[in-house]
Amino acid sequence: MNLLISVLITFLVIILILYLVNMLPIDSRAKQIVRVIVIVIGVLYLLRALGALTVF
Repeated sequence: MNLLISVLITFLVIILILYLVNMLPIDSRAKQIVRVIVIVIGVLYLLRALGALTVF
């Protein structure tokens, strides 16, 4: 159950950060770079939480 809650909270935080990045008054290229970085970090965190990634 704790794993499910952790994954859900992580997913919601990623969505919130992507929404906030979209609201920033910066170039579309910079927004795209930040979105990719946020998604990669989020996926890595989810993999670590699920036990599939033990590098960090």
